[in-house]
Amino acid sequence: MRNALWLATMGLLGLALLGQEPKGAGKKSKKEVGPQPRVVTPAARDWQPPSDAVVLFGGKDVNGWRKKDGSPTGCKAENREMICATGSGDAVSTETFRDAQIHIEFKVPLMQDQQGQRRGNSGVYLQACYEVQILDSYENPTYPDGSLGGVYGFAPPLVNASRKPGDWQSFDILFRAPKCDGEGKVSEAGRVSLFLNGVLIQDGVKVERKGGGCRLAAICGEGPLLLQDQATSQTRRTRR
Repeated sequence: MRNALWLATMGLLGLALLGQEPKGAGKKSKKEVGPQPRVVTPAARDWQPPSDAVVLFGGKDVNGWRKKDGSPTGCKAENREMICATGSGDAVSTETFRDAQIHIEFKVPLMQDQQGQRRGNSGVYLQACYEVQILDSYENPTYPDGSLGGVYGFAPPLVNASRKPGDWQSFDILFRAPKCDGEGKVSEAGRVSLFLNGVLIQDGVKVERKGGGCRLAAICGEGPLLLQDQATSQTRRTRR
């Protein structure tokens, strides 16, 4: 997405340079002296966090995570990886949010003796309410919204951009939470856009109700990120 935007911007700049200099060039308009956007320092590499990011796992410990009952998470930090073995329980972030841009890297284990939903099944719950499916979807067909990157109960992925099990994969998610009126009713649907391994697979999918397995009593407030424990060991990581 960054490359596409950069190329489009450069294309527009090239056209502007080829045109004639407009009248009044050199004078600042009212728009140019107005409020400026907040500065965010980008990372040196694409997978590193920008300056305004909240780092949920920094590689050293899992202090930013807990179980649903508030007790310490069953996941562990090892070799800058967050390892959540089967039976460790759902991992819930201590940070809560509404609108968010989320980057997560994960590795699905090889389970050759299983098929369909039993191969590497897990999930990332946005706001603890909307599940983005994790599954070994490499040459492993299943029902559409149960595939890797499906927004469970809402939309299947546009394409299958899965890597082989055992390879590192990444989600880059843009989440807009639903908006509610004064009575707590949804007045504007939320939306989910998602890149899997750099490929767009969800484009502004509407989420106007609770997703299956939602852990929130109401969807109008903030909620945590939840990593699902579902009979498959999963590994997440940080890199530097």
